[in-house]
Amino acid sequence: MGRITDTVKGLLIINAIFFVGSLTLGNNAFNLFALWFPKNDNFQIWQIVSHMFMHADAGHIFFNMFALYMFGSHLESSIGQKKFLFIYFFSGLGAVGFQILFSYFQFTPGYQAYLDAGFSPAEIGKFIQDTVASGQYKVYPNIPQEVTERMIGAYVTPMVGASGAIFGILAAFAVLYPNLPLYIIFIPIPIKAKYLIGGYFLLDLYGGITGQAILGPSNVAHWAHIGGAVIGFITMWYWKKNSFNDKRWY
Repeated sequence: MGRITDTVKGLLIINAIFFVGSLTLGNNAFNLFALWFPKNDNFQIWQIVSHMFMHADAGHIFFNMFALYMFGSHLESSIGQKKFLFIYFFSGLGAVGFQILFSYFQFTPGYQAYLDAGFSPAEIGKFIQDTVASGQYKVYPNIPQEVTERMIGAYVTPMVGASGAIFGILAAFAVLYPNLPLYIIFIPIPIKAKYLIGGYFLLDLYGGITGQAILGPSNVAHWAHIGGAVIGFITMWYWKKNSFNDKRWY
């Protein structure tokens, strides 16, 4: 996709440093820099940004950084460093908003069910902590087990990765170059950017709604991807519509 820009190079280096650091520090790094559910004791405000530079494993960081390398420099060369960084981080924040909202939808019904069953907030907190510590819990009458599992899952599952920011970059790229032909490895047929990236978005939307992943591992934060893509799309669409001559983009 052309020469790698300095901004993209810097982001690649920072992500690599964080990844190596997380391998060194282990769980301590994830406790400090992954994004935890706001009611979790591990949650800290800086995690809203720091989680964008954390990755679960080598495959996770490879695919995110490969997408940044393939699309990021081309996008930055077209819109400039400031706009590129705005889309990158604003999309990452959009991913946070969507994923936390989804986590609350998972957590709140269970929390309310225990309140309705006569538990106090302190007792619910102790129940969650005991469950996390022991890995098991008592099933109470009139509280469905799946409701409890979703509540605990939302509480204990951290969010890591640049995926939300990357999906913002991809969506912005599709708005900027909708008809640019792209190729998928092992498929020698060009696919327009708007169809390829749009199709990937629809797969994430399906995964977010159903909880079933068609591509990739089952623990993908689909709503983070969706949030990043929505912000990237809206931002780039607004800039293209209001700030530039359409002919400049083709």
